[in-house]
Order: sequence, then structure tokens, then C-alpha cells
Amino acid sequence: MRTNHRIAALIPARAGSKRVKLKNISPLNGHPLIAYTISAALESSEFSDVVVSTDSEIIAEISSHYGAEVPFLRPSELSGDLSPDIEWVEFTLKMLLKQGRSYNCFSILRPTSPFRQVATIKRAINQFFRYDGFDSLRAVELCKQHPGKMWVVEGNRMKPLLSGGRADLPWHSMPYQALPKVYVQNASLEIAWTRVVSESRSISGNVIMPFLTEGNEGFDINDRYDWIHAEYLIRTGEAVLPDVLRKPYIRVLA
Repeated sequence: MRTNHRIAALIPARAGSKRVKLKNISPLNGHPLIAYTISAALESSEFSDVVVSTDSEIIAEISSHYGAEVPFLRPSELSGDLSPDIEWVEFTLKMLLKQGRSYNCFSILRPTSPFRQVATIKRAINQFFRYDGFDSLRAVELCKQHPGKMWVVEGNRMKPLLSGGRADLPWHSMPYQALPKVYVQNASLEIAWTRVVSESRSISGNVIMPFLTEGNEGFDINDRYDWIHAEYLIRTGEAVLPDVLRKPYIRVLA
């Protein structure tokens, strides 16, 4: 743990996942999904506290079993499908401050990225503290489908989403290799100074550092297909889960 900074790991895990029911605590390779994020955060030794933000008693119980803190539940009004991250982050930091716990930085580690490793976390935090002048760091990866090839359909006509390129050679008519590199954020991790939340009511601020994930570090489980693919990656050895040192949680879920 860094002695000159207090960093909170914040793990969001609301109960209302619709595409995969109870996704955050569904079993993957012997443990609930959230266990891999908690374990990687704890084993990294980079965080003063590892805190799960949830509106669910059962998620709280499982998170505590794997070593995370759940000092309070998140209000239901901050746990809806359309609730922005700033709401639960702001609430969590304020509640922790009331308990006498303040932090220079926080990192959001989403349970839906189970292949994020201890080394991933350490690499990101080292990069964040290496440079001055940034509000936050966010994990990104190269787009698999370039937005220069995307279209907006209006009735029976369509127009390019982006108007890059030359008049005689727009992006949509250029080979992929000739297009500028474009990156998309993934769910692996975010790091920000806590001042960003209080000063701009934002989780990222305006000056954002890119953190390039490698391999399957940024793999995100959103739907049933992603879940099946994650199981395939584990089975074939193409992706490796972080070690979980706790015994499996064995309560039967309703």
C-alpha cells in the first residue's frame, strides 16, 4: 500500500441486473463473479479499503465473505438502470467521510471484468501516480469496429456518423488500416482524485489519462453470450481468473 496516499477501491454491485439475473453473484468457475474483483483488489495491497457499494443484503453478505467491506447499503434510488455512477460514488465517499475515512483517490473496479489481474491494478496505479496534471485514469482498448465505418439511418436514407477523411475519400470508404486509431473505454478500472467528485461532480474530470488494457483484462460480461464466452476462455486457458484465497461461498441462492 502506498504510504503517501489513501486510495479506496469502490466495487459497484447493484442487485438489479436484467440481462443476466443476479450477475454479480452468479457462480463462475466455483466462486461468485464479484469474488474475483474483490480478491484482486485485496491481493494488490494498493488500497486502504476495499468497499462494495450495493443495495442488496445477499450481495453484501457474499462480499463480506470474500473480504470486502460493506459498511452500509446503497439507497434504492441510486441503484436503478439509469442511475449515473457519480450518484453512488458521491454517496459512498460522503458516507465513508462521516465515518472518519477520507481518501486522496478512489478506483472503480467493476465486478463484470473478472479477468482483471493484480498486475493490472498495480500497473494502472503506478501509471496514474507517475504523471502530474491529470484528473483521472480510465481503461481503454482499441475499437473492434471503427466509428468511421458507422452510419446514422434516417428514414430511407443514411449518413456517416463521423465526417472524417477527405471529400473524395471519406473514412467510410477507406481501409481500416488507414483510419486513425480509436479507443473505447472498458469496465476494467478507473482511478480518480476524490477532489474531482467534490469540485466538478464528476467521476473523471476533464483531463483523463488512457490506460491501455492488454489481452482479456478489459473483458466485460454484459449478457448471457458474454458469460458463455467467459466460461469458454477459462476452459481453454485463453484467459485466467485472479486467485481467490477464500473458501467458496456455499449458501444456496433463491
